[in-house]
Amino acid sequence: MNGKGLDPMQIIRTVVWVVLLIALLIFGFNNWNVVEVKIWENLILETKLPVLLLVAFLLGMLPMWLLHTGTRWRLNRQISSLKDAATITVAPSLSTTSLADAQPENPAN
Repeated sequence: MNGKGLDPMQIIRTVVWVVLLIALLIFGFNNWNVVEVKIWENLILETKLPVLLLVAFLLGMLPMWLLHTGTRWRLNRQISSLKDAATITVAPSLSTTSLADAQPENPAN
């Protein structure tokens, strides 16, 4: 981060997203045609081409998003269980315990 508080990578990322959005809008306006999708023999769906492409993209992205969400959930559960186990099993260090506390109550001698 430079002195002005602007991250150059953030600026590049924003420019790329704006260019991508403009390209998609131009594509949508130039291809706003009705297309027929034959689902079954007697069922035909008439929709606009950009809407069809958006739905196809979202349906293709759904399995990977579900896998990503499930993996994040599982890893977060593992991390929290490891944190809980680490806080429970921490033994007191010898530097913080007094000598009287460290000796057994009934010595064998």
